[in-house]
Amino acid sequence: MSFLGYPRKNGSVGARNYIGIISTVSCANDVTLWISQHIKGSVPFLHGQGCCQTPPDIDQVTRTLISIGWNPNLAGVLVVSLGCESVIADEVVKGIAKSAKPVAKLVIQKVGGAMAAVAQGSRLAQAMVIEASRIKREEFPDSKLVLGVKCGASDTTSGLTSNPAAGAALDLLVNNGGTAIFGETTEFIGAEHILERRAATPGVADRIAKIVARMEKRATDMGVDMRGGQPTRGNIAGGLTTIEEKSLGAIVKGGTKPIQGVYEYGERANPSSKGLYIVDTPGREPEFLTALGAIGAQVIIFTTGIGAPQGFSLVPVIKITGNPNTYRELPDHIDRFIDLGDNPSAGIAQAGKALYQEVLEVASGKYTKAEVINYGKFPNIFPIGPVI
Repeated sequence: MSFLGYPRKNGSVGARNYIGIISTVSCANDVTLWISQHIKGSVPFLHGQGCCQTPPDIDQVTRTLISIGWNPNLAGVLVVSLGCESVIADEVVKGIAKSAKPVAKLVIQKVGGAMAAVAQGSRLAQAMVIEASRIKREEFPDSKLVLGVKCGASDTTSGLTSNPAAGAALDLLVNNGGTAIFGETTEFIGAEHILERRAATPGVADRIAKIVARMEKRATDMGVDMRGGQPTRGNIAGGLTTIEEKSLGAIVKGGTKPIQGVYEYGERANPSSKGLYIVDTPGREPEFLTALGAIGAQVIIFTTGIGAPQGFSLVPVIKITGNPNTYRELPDHIDRFIDLGDNPSAGIAQAGKALYQEVLEVASGKYTKAEVINYGKFPNIFPIGPVI
C-alpha cells in the first residue's frame, strides 16, 4: 500500500509540508505564536520548559527540540530564542541542521524585543514557506510511515473497541514494513508483565520493567500513590476503577506484534529500525503528543472514550471513539466512530482496516478535525525534575 507524501533530503517523507516555528523557552512562546499566526504554512511548537531547570532536564528539552525539528512533516525550521535561557539555541539549530533541512535562528533580546522579532521572524518564515511550496507530493510505500497511537479521556469503551481497532491498524503497518509507536508508561502499570512477554529480546523486556518501575518511583518519592492522578476523575466516571484496569485496556492499542525496543523521551526513531516500539512517557496529552512528534510520527491515532479534544500542531491527529454518545455530542473533535457490530473479533479486524485506510488518506493530505479548527497549539515537554 502507498501514500502521497513530501520527500525530504534525508530520505524521510512528510505527511505535511510545514515550516516549524520552534520556541526554545517558555519566555519566547508569545513571539513564536505570533510569527506562526502571521505566516500561512507555518506551525508553532510551544512548551513551558527551557530555563531554571536541572541539567538532565535541559538536556532532555534540547534533545526533544532537535527531534521535533527533525520531524518529516517540517520542511524547514525557525528557532526562536529569548537569548538568556538555559537551553542553548545554537545547539538546537546545529542539531536540526543535521537533518539536511533549512533552519534559521531568531534571538528576541538581540533584535530589539518582541515586535521587532515578530517582524524579522515573519520575513524569515515567509521566505522558507515560499521555498517549501515548491516541494510536491510523490507516491511512497507505507513502509515509510511512522504511526503513533495515544488514548485519552478513556472509558470502558476504550479498551473494548477503539483501542483494539487502533492496535489492529498498527499491526497492519508493521506487517507492511512500517514503524508503529505507543507509550504512556503510567498506563502499563499492572499489565507490564504482558508487554514483557511480547518483547523481542530479554533486553527489551528488562527495559520495559525498568521504565515502569521508574515511573512508579516518581509517585512514591512524593510520599503518595497515583490515585486521583491515574486513573483520572474522568476515567473513574467512565467506569475505570483502578490503574490496573485502565492499563489492561490501554495496552491493546499497541496491537499484537513483538516489541522491538524502547525509546527514551525526546529521542527520534532510527529510520533503519522497523516494527513496533515503545516510547517512555507519562499519560498526559501535551507531553505525550510531543514525544510522538519528536520520535518522527507523521500521523497519530488518538482514541478517546469521553472526549479528549487535543490535536498537535505539526502532526495530524485522527480522533476515534467507540462511545456513541461521545461521537454524537462532540462532532467538532471526533473523526471516526468505531462500531464492532455483533462479531467483535471480525469487527476489530474490519475496523482496523478502515482506520488504516484513514491513516493513509490523512498521510496523503486529508485534514483531520483538529487540524481544521486549529486545536492543539499548546503542547509541553515532560520534565524530569523540579523548576529551580
